[in-house]
Amino acid sequence: MEHSWQKLLSMTGGKKFYITQVQIPGDDITIEGKFELPPFAELSMDDQIFIAAFIKTHGSIKQMESIFNISYPTVKNRLNNIARCLDVVDVSIQVSNPISDVLDRLEQGDITVAQAIEEME
Repeated sequence: MEHSWQKLLSMTGGKKFYITQVQIPGDDITIEGKFELPPFAELSMDDQIFIAAFIKTHGSIKQMESIFNISYPTVKNRLNNIARCLDVVDVSIQVSNPISDVLDRLEQGDITVAQAIEEME
């Protein structure tokens, strides 16, 4: 069963488009303007299906290999290509890890081995 958004994507042939009118059913409200689609909606239908399968498999690359009959590197490359299209979340944010921080400071020579051991205990 094809959804209306799938029809819309196939009609536009993958070209960028804007929504210019939004209607709220039952409230007799119509909003006009220039609304961009969310980044996921701008992905190709194949990429949307791939991401949906990835989410449904809870990120299991092994299951993705089996479902799409592709290799591990192919799954990773496909995910990397899709990720480049999505600028939704900054994943460069690093989570602080106290042990890792201590080891980094030790490696940089900011603390001694004895200080590092003491901090990790």
